[in-house]
Amino acid sequence: MYLGIDIGGTKTLIGRFTKDGELQESFKFPTPKEYSEFKKELAINVARITTKPWGMACVAGPGKIDRQRGVVKAFGNLAWTNTPLSADVKAMVNCPVLLENDAKLAGLSEARLLKPLPHKVLYVTISTGIGAAFVVDGNLDRNLDDGEVGWMLHERDGKLVRWESFASGKAIFKRFNKKASDITDPHVWKIISHDIALGLIDVSSVIQPDIIIIGGSVGSHFNKFKDPLRTALKEYESPLVKAPKVVGAKNPEQAVLLGCFQMMKDYSKKL
Repeated sequence: MYLGIDIGGTKTLIGRFTKDGELQESFKFPTPKEYSEFKKELAINVARITTKPWGMACVAGPGKIDRQRGVVKAFGNLAWTNTPLSADVKAMVNCPVLLENDAKLAGLSEARLLKPLPHKVLYVTISTGIGAAFVVDGNLDRNLDDGEVGWMLHERDGKLVRWESFASGKAIFKRFNKKASDITDPHVWKIISHDIALGLIDVSSVIQPDIIIIGGSVGSHFNKFKDPLRTALKEYESPLVKAPKVVGAKNPEQAVLLGCFQMMKDYSKKL
């Protein structure tokens, strides 16, 4: 059996997969603010999901990853630094443990669901923060492993601020006092779409993807804002930078967990 662990700023999702990729069981728990408490909660919940030995585990961390050492150097929305996640999880599950950035894993799983498979896919997750993955011919582009598109700078009210500071789910709630799930006003979605498009067209001007997939907690409501977003992107395009096709994620809530399985499957083929 394979274990996937998706650590989010507010919740952690874990799941049990068969070797064929069937997600047999999954559940979530609130992510504690202290890492020591998180380890205790994770161990309790992993023990709940099965009593059988694990064949492999994959952990998704929202931040900057040292893949060689299995350490998360810094988390985007958690005050944890130089966290030895691979070693700590391995002590719980006694099997090989892979570690990867959460947005990269989500992008991997969502890109592989597209038929036919595009050459270049940009996956953007809009949740507490904003992250991204660039997938080329069905595989992560390792040249952009540490890219943090949410930290791109934009001018707002005469100040340089990060894209995610005004376009993320956290920013949306702060500005409108509503979660994306509760927003129904088309005018509000037009404003949100404008802010999202600003970052998307900037990234597109550099990597020129064939398609953009929008995921994350905000992306799960893509049908609410797909039209104003596509309109905003068309307004920003130029003869040199065309607005790519943009679609919603097929599994916005479980994309990271499913990406964990994809990475474990790829790794098992190399053994």
